[in-house]
Amino acid sequence: MINARIEHIGLQAREPERVKDWYVRVLDARVVFARSEPAPAYLLALPGGGALLEVYQADRALADTADNTLAGWRHVALRVESIEAARELLAARGVRFSEPVKPAGGGGWVLFFRDPEGNLLHLVERPTETLA
Repeated sequence: MINARIEHIGLQAREPERVKDWYVRVLDARVVFARSEPAPAYLLALPGGGALLEVYQADRALADTADNTLAGWRHVALRVESIEAARELLAARGVRFSEPVKPAGGGGWVLFFRDPEGNLLHLVERPTETLA
């Protein structure tokens, strides 16, 4: 058995500094690495620990990137203790939710939202014994 876990998730951005600033302001991420040359790149740590988020310069973008029905990786799920408390905090920070809270596959609840470049994220709240 290989003992592997996700170390970081790469997010190419048209405006990496703007995206980095949003994750810091809205999700309380902490910048653990920053590079400005040859192109901007940042490693961000979320307060809950786990995988890092790498934000770096994109050369191009596709309109359908955030379409959750396309094949490939399409969203990042952020596990929270209380989806309602997290929703209220994020709404106060300017996040807009296009759908209501819905049941999550595997138990619990999910709530989808987007970052400033349209990348899809969602909050997930699960009972502590579910998929721990």
